[in-house]
Amino acid sequence: MKTSVITLENKKASDIDLNDAIFGLELRKDILHRVVQWQLAKRRAGTHSTKTISEISGTTKKPFKQKGTGRARQGSMRSAQMRGGSTTFGPKPRDYTHSLPKKIRKLGLKIALSQKAAEGKLRIVDTLVVKKGKTKDMVNTLNTLGLTSALFVRGDNAKDDFTHAVSNIPYMDVLPEGGLNVYDILRHDTLVLTTHAVKSLEERLA
Repeated sequence: MKTSVITLENKKASDIDLNDAIFGLELRKDILHRVVQWQLAKRRAGTHSTKTISEISGTTKKPFKQKGTGRARQGSMRSAQMRGGSTTFGPKPRDYTHSLPKKIRKLGLKIALSQKAAEGKLRIVDTLVVKKGKTKDMVNTLNTLGLTSALFVRGDNAKDDFTHAVSNIPYMDVLPEGGLNVYDILRHDTLVLTTHAVKSLEERLA
């Protein structure tokens, strides 16, 4: 698959051949769903907790006598139906993480990349190096590229003027190639890869 490489000024720089085994796969919503669910499950803290009747502080005395009051019988002020009482079948701390085969994770990343390419929302840029790291200048650059929500992926972990400028703009994120994931690809409208990132991805996912 041949596509154009552009500059940050939205001018064509060259052409690049993308590996069809990585950027040309058919859409598999079931695979994407499994990978996203696995990612989001890993993020959950699982620290939620409610109190059972044995954990509620309060008297154990019967609220009122069993008969003769005209009210429904009650055995404890700490029961779930009483104000300030316990919670029935409430959440307790737990671990939400689950395993997912590496082959499925890798396939999910390939499908997400292929989907962006198929939708025409994959951009390849020659470099993300800028002369000035000003947010105002970066907004003008993004307008030139026609981007409103984009994920920029670079081939290294460096944090330069481009990263600092983009970090102040809503709906724009920068990730190193090693941190690229399915969830972040899908939640942004456009995926922007550097040529270095493309080469690293093809080596890692081939």
